Amino acid sequence: MTYILQAIYNSLWAIQPEKLAAIIAVAERHAAGQKLATDEVAAIMAAGPRAAAAQTGSVAVLGVYGTIIPRGDMLVESSGAVSTTRLAVNLRAALADPAVGAIVLDISSPGGAVQGVEELAAEIYAAREVKPIVAVANHLAASAAYWIGTAANELFVAPSGEVGSIGVFAAHQDFSRALEKDGVTVNLISAGKYKTEANPYQPLTEEARAAIQARVDDYYNAFTKSVARSRGVSVADVRGGFGEGRVVGAAEAVQLGMADKVGTLDNAIVRAARMARSTPAAARAPRADLEMRQRRLRLAEHS
Repeated sequence: MTYILQAIYNSLWAIQPEKLAAIIAVAERHAAGQKLATDEVAAIMAAGPRAAAAQTGSVAVLGVYGTIIPRGDMLVESSGAVSTTRLAVNLRAALADPAVGAIVLDISSPGGAVQGVEELAAEIYAAREVKPIVAVANHLAASAAYWIGTAANELFVAPSGEVGSIGVFAAHQDFSRALEKDGVTVNLISAGKYKTEANPYQPLTEEARAAIQARVDDYYNAFTKSVARSRGVSVADVRGGFGEGRVVGAAEAVQLGMADKVGTLDNAIVRAARMARSTPAAARAPRADLEMRQRRLRLAEHS
């Protein structure tokens, strides 16, 4: 199993399950020595336009395109995925730019790995007190992408768009039967009670399954708590009424309180510009104030 496959199976995911299955299929082909064209990889990673940031008048438009990954600049360059660290850098640059009065998050993503998403959503949530932020599902904001989008002041959904897929899951691959069929035995020599737990060469034990489930539950709790805070509803409302793991269409999303308006990217830009004009003082908020709010928010969420 290659390093890429190991990373996939060792991660927790807030992504549409069919998209992760496609990513795993690509990684398996890579492990088998098959070469894929760049455009083929980009299509599987749900990549969008390469431009990560642009500006329309006083509105900065930050692209959230493709599968979300942490610290993934190399993969971003090769496949068009989106890095949470790069998004945070672009967000901070827009906040610091005096020519920018508002920010639009242009989202087209099936979600991705959970690492870094909670922190990015918290940063966006704090930043919206400095400059207005409008997100738009153009045309998909699923799972981790929805988590990020809800942190904005307002969330638009394109008329043919979808949002939701709230949930977290892990994948475990068990090679034990295939190895047994081939007459291969893998012996793991380790120290530490749980060091080789959930390895791919043995069936998953109930204890290991429970440990993975506990990690999934922790991130699901963080996901639903963040969405509830951002949307101004209860956690129970998010868990029981926001699609329950499914994506929903634009009109239903607004009806359920998952989004604010049905509208296009252009509509979101116009709305953000109006918000900027009505709150001019926000653009002059000092950077130190933003950092202090972000620290308070992180402490409150983990208390």
